[in-house]
Amino acid sequence: MKKALIIGAGPAGLTAAYELLKGSDDIEVIVFEESEYMGGISKTVNYNGNRMDMGGHRFFSKVPRVNEWWENMLPLQGSPSYDDIALERTMPWKQGGPDPEQTDRVMLLRNRISRIFFEQKFFDYPIKLSFELFKNMGLLNTIQVGFSYLFSLIHKREEKSLEDFYINRFGKKLYSMFFERYTENLWGRHPSQIDPSWGAQRVKGLSIIAIFKDIFSKMLPGKENRHVETSLIESFSYPKLGPGQLWEVTASEVEKMGGRILKNSKVVSLTKDADNHLVSLTYEHNGEQITVEGDIFISSMPVKDLVGGMNDVPAKEAAIAAGLPYRDYRTLGVLIPTLKLKNKTKIHTIGNIVPDNWVYVHDRSVTMGRFQIYNNWSPYMIKDLEHTVWIGLEYFCNEGDALWNMSEEEFSRLGVQEMVTMGLIDSADEVIDTHAESVKKAYPAYFDTYAEMDTLIAYLNTIDNLYCVGRNGQHRYNNIDHSMCTSFEAVYNILNGVKDRSNVWNVNTEKEYHESK
Repeated sequence: MKKALIIGAGPAGLTAAYELLKGSDDIEVIVFEESEYMGGISKTVNYNGNRMDMGGHRFFSKVPRVNEWWENMLPLQGSPSYDDIALERTMPWKQGGPDPEQTDRVMLLRNRISRIFFEQKFFDYPIKLSFELFKNMGLLNTIQVGFSYLFSLIHKREEKSLEDFYINRFGKKLYSMFFERYTENLWGRHPSQIDPSWGAQRVKGLSIIAIFKDIFSKMLPGKENRHVETSLIESFSYPKLGPGQLWEVTASEVEKMGGRILKNSKVVSLTKDADNHLVSLTYEHNGEQITVEGDIFISSMPVKDLVGGMNDVPAKEAAIAAGLPYRDYRTLGVLIPTLKLKNKTKIHTIGNIVPDNWVYVHDRSVTMGRFQIYNNWSPYMIKDLEHTVWIGLEYFCNEGDALWNMSEEEFSRLGVQEMVTMGLIDSADEVIDTHAESVKKAYPAYFDTYAEMDTLIAYLNTIDNLYCVGRNGQHRYNNIDHSMCTSFEAVYNILNGVKDRSNVWNVNTEKEYHESK
């Protein structure tokens, strides 16, 4: 029997484990996970009965195989027959299939609502032509946005940076209002310093023209079958108990098929022989270092750490890997009786809170990047849905900087004070409880040595039994379905003896965008 060693129990690692076990009886599978959680950045943390989603994860894909895979793990309950999707715990279940009160293993259908909070006002994202938009922007800004966009159509910029990418699609005025500040907050770098390929992978078809096309296509016959840019999708699936539930179920299935998952087992090094062939890895568990030999190595760990832990890596490729940048992430769960923000939409919610899944914060008076309202992702994420609102304040940082090094008490004070500044609550005295979580290397970044990534990929492809998958495994800002697809391709190659790995690396480089979270 061959032995496959899989590094990481996130979407890519667990998908690879499941697919290998399903596709072959002759491969022993062992998964090494650094933490106690399944799902990587897609984990769900349960704090005193209130669940936290690390970053917000929408389940939507244009890849049929991915949708079928999700449906197999957690059946989707379909579309509610009533408009108010947030009342599932207090209204009769009308969707058909099992009552979600009686079963945990289900996906719920969600309405996508994400807005921008800018100058104490809400702006729809993606932009919608409405009276509210023009009222919030004001006459002068509206005129400036229009002329700025027309100018960008006539004078296209050479796309040398992410700033050029955004201005070409939205005009300089809209870029400065809704993209510049948020992007710099997210990455810690001005968009003019970031490679445009980040926008090509994450935004792709979204532009002013795409928004207009979507608006008018809704007015035409056959609108149900119209092409929709993924950034404009209006609904998505979501596990009843948060995104980590899907990966906990997957991990359970992997173990049922004979796979082993070693938690709290951090891979620290990999050993190659004289033929540049991986022969073993070493992991730490309870302070002890253990070496395991293997035949197949599938890695979703950060490329920087993967290469840094290998022997006999050429100096040039080692330097590229060592210089790859990442952005880290901290989130603060805050439990409050209610949000001060008024719900001016037509969507009714329990407690009449605003209906957003998450809100992009463009307010320059705070350092917060986004905030999630967990009540609106799934009513089952909240212990006391009728009397509390559970929100997650999201901050982007670098490991070791002042924000990262804050104690939980300091971080809590910062987040709560910014909630007061933004008008989310009146006073810190309203806060019932808080809980902080940190995620290292949450976002692979597109600057510094990233420009030489192709050289590093070429070297990694010379290691004949190594397959790099997932977001950090490829240093690419992949979403869940992208990460899964890299593992589909890797397993296909393994089972069919395909040596060329370009199909694995080419996931999420094509023009058609698969998924948006």
